[in-house]
Amino acid sequence: MFPLVIFSSTRFEQHVTPPGHPERMERAHVFDAVAARWVEKGRRVMTPRAATGAELARVHDGGYLDRIAATAGQPAMLDSDTFTSADSYEIALLAAGAAVQAADHAVDRREPAFALVRPPGHHAERARAMGFCLFNNVAVAAASVVARGLERVAVVDIDVHHGNGTQSIFYEDPRVMYISTHQYPFYPGTGAAEETGAGDGYGFTFNVPLDAGATDADYDYVYRQAIVPVLDRFAPQLLLVSAGFDAHERDPLASMRMTTGGYASVVRQLTEVAARHGSSAFVTEGGYDLTALAACLEASFAAIEGTLVLPEGIDRQATVPVRGERALASVRAAQTACWRGI
Repeated sequence: MFPLVIFSSTRFEQHVTPPGHPERMERAHVFDAVAARWVEKGRRVMTPRAATGAELARVHDGGYLDRIAATAGQPAMLDSDTFTSADSYEIALLAAGAAVQAADHAVDRREPAFALVRPPGHHAERARAMGFCLFNNVAVAAASVVARGLERVAVVDIDVHHGNGTQSIFYEDPRVMYISTHQYPFYPGTGAAEETGAGDGYGFTFNVPLDAGATDADYDYVYRQAIVPVLDRFAPQLLLVSAGFDAHERDPLASMRMTTGGYASVVRQLTEVAARHGSSAFVTEGGYDLTALAACLEASFAAIEGTLVLPEGIDRQATVPVRGERALASVRAAQTACWRGI
């Protein structure tokens, strides 16, 4: 059993987006309800702190941080789908700080942690807000533990959208391996298998682009055939998960067919591989159907702690999943010089 601690706050509802926006305050209400049930079980929910300027400056340009700070106290439109309200700057600081705290807890206690935060972060680049994201929460956390001396940190992105921001921030850094499964081609347009890193970071970006319609079996196949073996070879001292649940079949923003059980299986595999080398911390990203979001969070907690009986719906003896095999074919072609045998 892996005892899990949650970092979250009721204040995350104070980041307000325009009416009809999918990244709405009701997502925070899901976090609150899930956290409250965790407390009822006698478990730990910790109050997060704001990220510091030094923590943010490791992954974001100074001028960009100034521009985001200037939005404090007023609404702003940063791009066609990324907005702030009066409290958004302060709440975004809290989201990044929660991610750092979750990472620190996992490193210091060798126990998994889960940061339930919004706004999400993985699309935010060094000097650009996009895709609902202000600060790149998981990147801030990864850079923080690297600054503490960790030499091998993995970020695994399970959101349906490719984390262009996280990838670009660490594209030349061999200390942080970025792995992503995502619908492709799709927003934001990045995430081809051929994007493998550059310079010293060559081979440490590992994209698994999946066709629309991918199922639990496709995801299970690529994790077992490639992602888990590569993670074991990399041996991360900390595994950070960009925990987006918008590949769920109920989600309105994408076209995947993952189920709650399929997500739980992925989370279980990541927790187990992390425990072999260090520990894990999860940070929420997308997930815009509220029912699916709540179910996936509850199932993920149970999967992390080893208390969930996974469904038997994934038939690993059946024909190789077509979308999974197609994705792996592109990955093998792109990564042959870096990760042989996958």
